[in-house]
Amino acid sequence: MTDQNTQHFWNIDRIMKLLIGLAISAVLVILIDYLSDVLLPFFVACFIAYILQPLVDLNRKLIREKGRSVSSIMTVLEVLAVTAGIIYLFMPHVIKELDVLSGIIHEVTSGKRPMPKEYMHLISWVESNVHPSDIKEQLSELHLGSIISKGTSLLNESISVILDVLAWALTLIYVLFILIDYPQIVKGFKLLIPHKYRDKALVVVRDVQTSMDHYFRGQGLVAICAAIFYCIGFSIIGLPLAIPMGLLVGILYMIPYFQYVTLIPVSIICAIYSLSGDVTFISLFGRSLLVYVISQSICDYILTPHIMGKEMGMNAALILLSLSVWGSLLGVIGMIIALPISSLIMAYYERYISYPYSKK
Repeated sequence: MTDQNTQHFWNIDRIMKLLIGLAISAVLVILIDYLSDVLLPFFVACFIAYILQPLVDLNRKLIREKGRSVSSIMTVLEVLAVTAGIIYLFMPHVIKELDVLSGIIHEVTSGKRPMPKEYMHLISWVESNVHPSDIKEQLSELHLGSIISKGTSLLNESISVILDVLAWALTLIYVLFILIDYPQIVKGFKLLIPHKYRDKALVVVRDVQTSMDHYFRGQGLVAICAAIFYCIGFSIIGLPLAIPMGLLVGILYMIPYFQYVTLIPVSIICAIYSLSGDVTFISLFGRSLLVYVISQSICDYILTPHIMGKEMGMNAALILLSLSVWGSLLGVIGMIIALPISSLIMAYYERYISYPYSKK
């Protein structure tokens, strides 16, 4: 009975459609990868516009606008104003702390400030185990001359930087126009689906849209709360650059477990600040770890269950795998579209392949 169901399910027509679909998908992946430099600002703008869409709807209700132009402009201006306000409030403090860290490094390297004993033991170990001749040999194998010669054209580098700045400046324009025409764009994507498959496809798309809405916007709210907790915690323990590090943790919180990558720069900051002799590395880094433990406990066990719930159909391992696979295929663009595409594939498989076949 199972063999008959299998033969009936995997007929020639279905296999050919599958192969054609895989071929089209492969061509799209190659094309997106080839045009990644041009498409990246647009994809980033689409993601930002998607996140800001509820704010546009809120502004429309507040000003009672029938269209979307004024509310979209208000949304962009509000985001820019908040960003500029954060920079204006905290940038002088950040610059001051950077000056302090750079001053510590300069005083230690120039001999004006004595090196702490624990670092002297570390330097002695490095000097006894790392031989300069080995480093020189490894550097010579890198053909540094050819590398340097490739970067001698200042004009080409300047033009490249200018073009990159212009490309990212276009992102803001993209965001504005996408927000204004957001309903039409969504409707246009639906019309791209052939009429024969549109009803079935839209059911899957709506399932994915619901889960993505819940995930991105819910995770964004948790990330904002995490950034606030970390900024406050780092400031309380006296960690230099507390605000930038807290904001960085909040940004990386959008990707599961990526916030722990910030332990590397935090440890470097602790090491540099401990050179002043005012605090030891162990005590400062230990207090930083305590901030991670407390903040993560609040976010994982209190905020996330109430905000996110269990409506995201992918666990953390699958999310990380999806980000890794699509990121390796398409770079930053792949990481942006990883979760929607993976959720779409899983929803289609469960609704039209796995479930119908299991019923048989």
